[in-house]
Amino acid sequence: MATTTRLINTTPDRVFTVLADGWTYSDWVVGTAHIRNVDDGYPAIGREIHHKAGPWPVSLKDRTTVLECEPARMLLLKLRLWPLGAGEVRFTLEPVGAAATRVTMVEQFTEGPLLGLRNKLNDVVLHHRNRESLRRLADIAVNRERANSPR
Repeated sequence: MATTTRLINTTPDRVFTVLADGWTYSDWVVGTAHIRNVDDGYPAIGREIHHKAGPWPVSLKDRTTVLECEPARMLLLKLRLWPLGAGEVRFTLEPVGAAATRVTMVEQFTEGPLLGLRNKLNDVVLHHRNRESLRRLADIAVNRERANSPR
C-alpha cells in the first residue's frame, strides 16, 4: 500500500472542490490521458468518471467509481484499468490551522494481474507518481482559489 501526504495551502473545502470535479481528474491524476464522461451527481456513491489512461496508441478506456464520500473530509475511489486490474485510492483531508489541508492519499491494487505487484518496490513507484498527483492537485486547488478571489 502506497501512502503519500502533502500539505496544501488552502482549506479542505477548496481541495475537495477539485476532487469533486470529475472533469479535472486528468489534470492532476498522473497517467490519466482523457476524461470521456462524468456521471451526473459525481462524487456521490456509485457515480463514475469514464476515462482513458496511458499513452496513445495503447491507452485504455475504463472508469473510476466512488465507493465512499464525506465532503471536505474523505473520498474513496475504485480505480479500474482492465485488463491490468483494479485498485482503491483513499483521499483523506485534515484541516491544519485556518487555511491549510493535510491530504493523505493511500493507494493499493485489489484485483487482477497488478495485484501480484503489491510489494515495497511497487509502493515506491506509486508513491512517486502520487506525490506528483498531489502536487498537481495542490496547484489547481490553490490557483483556482486565487483566480476566484477579488483583485
